Amino acid sequence: MYGVGVLGEMLGLWMAVFISMAQGFNTTDRARNITHLLDTLLSNYDGRLRPNQGANEPMVVKIDLNIRSMGPISDTDMAYQMDCYFRQTWTDSRLKFHGGDIHRLIVSIKMMEQLWKPDTVFYNGKRSYLHTVTSPNKFLRIEEDGTMYYSMRLTIKATCPMHLEKFPMDMQSCPLRVGSFAYTQEEVTYVWKNGNSSVKVSPDVQMSQFNLKSIPSGNETLFISSKGYFSVLWCTFDLERHMGYFLINVYFPCGLLVIISWVSFWINREATSDRIALGVTTILTMAFLGIDNKKDLPKVSYSTALDWFVAICFAFVLATIVEFSGVHYFTKHGSGEHDDINLEYEEGEDEEDFDGVGILTIQGT
Repeated sequence: MYGVGVLGEMLGLWMAVFISMAQGFNTTDRARNITHLLDTLLSNYDGRLRPNQGANEPMVVKIDLNIRSMGPISDTDMAYQMDCYFRQTWTDSRLKFHGGDIHRLIVSIKMMEQLWKPDTVFYNGKRSYLHTVTSPNKFLRIEEDGTMYYSMRLTIKATCPMHLEKFPMDMQSCPLRVGSFAYTQEEVTYVWKNGNSSVKVSPDVQMSQFNLKSIPSGNETLFISSKGYFSVLWCTFDLERHMGYFLINVYFPCGLLVIISWVSFWINREATSDRIALGVTTILTMAFLGIDNKKDLPKVSYSTALDWFVAICFAFVLATIVEFSGVHYFTKHGSGEHDDINLEYEEGEDEEDFDGVGILTIQGT
């Protein structure tokens, strides 16, 4: 029985070694097949020429985005920034293959340089860059029917023209416009891959000052003089501003200052220095709040809703000093109060002089 058990263990060990060697041979053969397939695809391939070169119809590039984070959104620069996966899909019939059980190929970054890729740009971009830590964040996948799937992780900073008349109760629409740098619409046409659902936002995206309400999208034709007509995709990020920050830091303090300025109405009108000190302090504080809330806004030529609110509060505070000045003037001068005091003083002096004369006369007798 002991010999039979040892023999069984030996057979099991040899079977494991045999299976391992067979898998190793299969892996090696698969790697050789992929290498041979890539060499075959690139043997007659010219990456300088776009697919369908010379055809009567343009090549179609499909776009979709997955936004991972958004912000900051700068009112001063009128720009916004986002981190996203930017994906492009097109068909290159020169790269069709039949690899048996190999249905798709993910090529290296080095091989990407030998393949044709769309020269896509962001027309309203200010500064964009590809993430490169720990390696360039991009990959290219080739399907057996020649479909190319190209994905990159980008940080995009784009312009966002803002209308701040209703600030901070405003809504802003920040556009993103995508198209080719060199190819006209007769050569390359851009379309959204999934229609109106081509721009997706991660559920974790949060912004400190805005809520993202909707992302409408579409396509248009752009005419550039001396170049021609270009196919352009656009999407718009509709943003609604949060009011919480401004309620706490501007609206509530300004309203409180107006109420504090009214305290001077209950101070004795004879306490001139106290009423003036309170009025001047509230005016200076209001002026500081008005200047401070403008430092994070662009120097626009029109007044915002917040400017009007601060100006009205400032007018109320200033009116308290004007009111006190009027009361002080009319009570001291308009009612003749000073004349009565002087008259009483002169009469008092006459009586004292008369009494003094009488006393001297009595002493003289």
